[in-house]
Amino acid sequence: MADGDGLSEAATAAASPAPAPGLSPPPGWRERLRAGLAGTGASLWFVAGLGLLYALRVPLRLCENLAAVTLFLNSLTPKFYVALTGTSSLISGLIFIFEWWYFHKHGTSFIEQVSVSHLRPLMGGTESSISEPGSPSSNRESETSRQNLSECKVWRNPLNLFRGAEYRRYTWVTGKEPLTYYDMNLSAQDHQTFFTCDTDFLRPSDTVMQKAWRERNPPARIKAAYQALELNNDCATAYVLLAEEEATTIVDAERLFKQALKAGETIYRRSQQCQHQSPQHEAQLRRDTNVLVYIKRRLAMCARKLGRIREAVKIMRDLMKEFPPLTMLNIHENLLESLLELQAYADVQAVLAKYDDISLPKSAAICYTAALLKTRTVSDKFSPETASRRGLNTAEINAVEAIHRAVEFNPHVPKYLLEMKSLILPPEHILKRGDSEAIAYAFFHLQHWKRIEGALNLLQCTWEGTFRMIPYPLEKGHLFYPYPSCTETADRELLPTFHHVSVYPKKELPFFIHFTAGLCSSTAMIALLTHQFPEIMGVFAKAVSMISRTCVEYL
Repeated sequence: MADGDGLSEAATAAASPAPAPGLSPPPGWRERLRAGLAGTGASLWFVAGLGLLYALRVPLRLCENLAAVTLFLNSLTPKFYVALTGTSSLISGLIFIFEWWYFHKHGTSFIEQVSVSHLRPLMGGTESSISEPGSPSSNRESETSRQNLSECKVWRNPLNLFRGAEYRRYTWVTGKEPLTYYDMNLSAQDHQTFFTCDTDFLRPSDTVMQKAWRERNPPARIKAAYQALELNNDCATAYVLLAEEEATTIVDAERLFKQALKAGETIYRRSQQCQHQSPQHEAQLRRDTNVLVYIKRRLAMCARKLGRIREAVKIMRDLMKEFPPLTMLNIHENLLESLLELQAYADVQAVLAKYDDISLPKSAAICYTAALLKTRTVSDKFSPETASRRGLNTAEINAVEAIHRAVEFNPHVPKYLLEMKSLILPPEHILKRGDSEAIAYAFFHLQHWKRIEGALNLLQCTWEGTFRMIPYPLEKGHLFYPYPSCTETADRELLPTFHHVSVYPKKELPFFIHFTAGLCSSTAMIALLTHQFPEIMGVFAKAVSMISRTCVEYL
């Protein structure tokens, strides 16, 4: 790994730093003065409290009370100290276990969260964070919030699996649910958006399907699809639902999708002829277009899974030519994966030249495929020892920079490609730059990285060098915006509970976990020593009480 660090430093030195948005300017003199006055005020309150305690030491009879407490402690037996320290160790240990569990489940400390939520407002801690609506800090905060909101948008997984033929089979074998309720609820909303329109009440079969897409119970949805087919044998959306959820194999799903295609094309041609009659007909045409595109895309994915890759590529290319406005469906990512399976790297580069544009949204598939193509030109002859001795040539520098770019966009992917983390079935929705997107990419593209000799070796040697270029990824990026801080929360909603969510940047353990661990260990040690050496610990306790009494008498 030392050689890899040297390669990363060489590539970092060769790359020219790009300005990254999101870097906030240093605070002005007013902010610094306000912060200084706040710190000074806290110190003055502490000194005033000590002075008040010293002034009231005689009326409160502090010396006599402390002497009585000291006398009481001297009369206690070692068994009391064993019980006291043992109980303290047990309680602090339970708090430590709870804090550890809460941190791994929610990513924050329970005690800190309660303190910030309830105690800080009582102590006036929110005043320093209030800014005027027109101030620069308020503008920066609103800009950051808008950026985080856009970057934490959940997208439909372009390579999502079939529920009946793949997800349900996984549940039958393992007994685990690969999809979360949140993920399936998003899919239900997508189905209602793409497969329904305002004129569905005019057709009984579409009315039934409109209710079916809202149904939570899978058997009820399947039953509703059959009811729709009884009313209209050419109901394309009913075939779509059965292909997605009832078919237990890809062959069965493809058969149902072909029936859906036959019905969908008929309905689409009929809608085209009536599209200009009224706004309702235009909405129906958009719905029928969405249904037709969805069916053809799923047929292409069936052909890809059944080994008919060239047929899948042809269907995807025809879709992209026939419906160019529907780029938000990310059909090009399906095309990229199929072309990589064919090892048609020139065609892959042509697709990247069109979609890896600064004006278009990025994805892990785009960034890592671009890195794979540049890695392919040098990976077969690459040697870390040789490169560290002679330095990197231009092609190797380009490959390393492409890897750094991909890792900066999504830092979770390398651990799955290098098989440092186990893969699970990808969810139906993903969060860009998040762990869910990394799983979806690696699930389908790991085989393509393995096929190119030395590609994973070059990735392993250089990917960690990205983190030296962006030491504070939440504040400043290098080639992209700062890494969004909301990915962990969204990924926990999208991914099943049995998966350990990857977190970036790695969070340090909260203070209270260290504190409770230290308190538990120290009190347990004192209890053990008191139990084993009661005389020595008794002498030690008396010495401590004598010292405290002397200090009080001196005051």
